[in-house]
Amino acid sequence: MLERRRPVPRLIHALAFCALGIALAAPGAHAAERKSAGAKKPAAASAKQQRSAARSTKAVPRKAVARVKATRSVAASARLAPRVAAIVPERQSFGQVAGLHTATDPLDLKSSVALVIDQDTHEVLLSKNDHAVLPIASLTKLMTGLLISQAKLPMDEAITITQDDVDTEKFSSSRLAVGTTLTRGEMLHLALMSSENRAAHALGRTFPGGLAVFVEHMNAKAKLLGMTDTRYVEPTGLSSRNQSSARDLATLVNVAHSDPLLRELTTSPGYEVAVGRRTLHYNNTNRLVKNPAWEIGLQKTGYISEAGRCLVMQAHVAGRKLIMVFLDSAGKFSRLGDAERVRNWVEKLPSLGAPGTLHAGGGGVAKLD
Repeated sequence: MLERRRPVPRLIHALAFCALGIALAAPGAHAAERKSAGAKKPAAASAKQQRSAARSTKAVPRKAVARVKATRSVAASARLAPRVAAIVPERQSFGQVAGLHTATDPLDLKSSVALVIDQDTHEVLLSKNDHAVLPIASLTKLMTGLLISQAKLPMDEAITITQDDVDTEKFSSSRLAVGTTLTRGEMLHLALMSSENRAAHALGRTFPGGLAVFVEHMNAKAKLLGMTDTRYVEPTGLSSRNQSSARDLATLVNVAHSDPLLRELTTSPGYEVAVGRRTLHYNNTNRLVKNPAWEIGLQKTGYISEAGRCLVMQAHVAGRKLIMVFLDSAGKFSRLGDAERVRNWVEKLPSLGAPGTLHAGGGGVAKLD
């Protein structure tokens, strides 16, 4: 009887075949694992390096970090300094270049040019370099206003600011954008009270005959008034070629003071104009008009770097009507300080023509007619 074969060998063969398949597949699996492990190691190293760097940063004293930052800031400033100096050079006024500030006076005025005249008697109470011819900045607008007022043009006529009114000489700013429309009266008010350059230029540009004709009228009026030291090239004062002397300006103040409209507008403390949906508020450039200690009948301020700080006024002081001219004052508020010094001095004088009247570099009687 034949013995029946057991199925064990087949099972063994099957198991062996499976083992061979696993062995053949294993290198790929190990390679993938090695690849995965290789990818994780740099990441782990990177994290380790970051922790080390963090510890190193913590180890640096804060003062040392501050010193590094300060050094970098100084270096940056040093690189920037020459560039800034090239953009905004330090400029001297014409009076400084001419050495006018070396002149002394009994009141120690900060203006290199000064003139104080009694408007009724024409007596010169104080004079300092009063014949010097210098740029007059926005004092120019006093002549602009005088011509516009005397021309009897309609003050309710609309005037629009154009690109021609934009300052291309000093690149000064203005709240009157191109396209803004105001009346001639409003333009005149802003020009005289707030020294609005675009408003003043628009007044000259819209004068009958145009800007060139207006400038001709400015010079003709100056000549008619006997202002022999005066020359105008435009109506704002932005050009340093607009020049005059203290004597000439005293004459202009005397004439302008006789105009009621100019008296009102130059001494107005503030003014509002509607521009589209906005209301713009302007203030007087001379803060003395709001000072109750002062009784000012007419005034105008001016400033460009070539002219320094300038101021002309007609004011009642100690029962006298005085005309004051201050040109080329050094310091933002020094022209107002000079006016205060003159007022305090005049108030101490006992009577008209009393001894003690100052004639610093001048004197006599001024011709104001």
